[in-house]
Amino acid sequence: MPTYNKLIRDKIPGIIEITGKKANTATLSDEDYINELRKKTKEELQEYLAADNDRDALEELADLLELMHALTNVHGSTIEDVEKIREKKAEQRGGFNDRVFLIDVD
Repeated sequence: MPTYNKLIRDKIPGIIEITGKKANTATLSDEDYINELRKKTKEELQEYLAADNDRDALEELADLLELMHALTNVHGSTIEDVEKIREKKAEQRGGFNDRVFLIDVD
């Protein structure tokens, strides 16, 4: 029996049971949940960095976005609030669309 010990999406236990197997799960404490969300974010970021085509990259970005939604929730906020912060920073400092690469400053 494989051991995973990792945060999974909410519907995965049901999907596992459809295959005739039983998923043993636990509900995490708030502290453990935040820690596992952070670990999962690192995992998904590494998978994005390793993606070698657009389809796989977009799949991993979708996973990262799902994690962003969960993380904003545990910090008592919403993705809309994060978007407002992003917009304000973009207005004040710009985005990354112009591909500006800073070499040095004299």
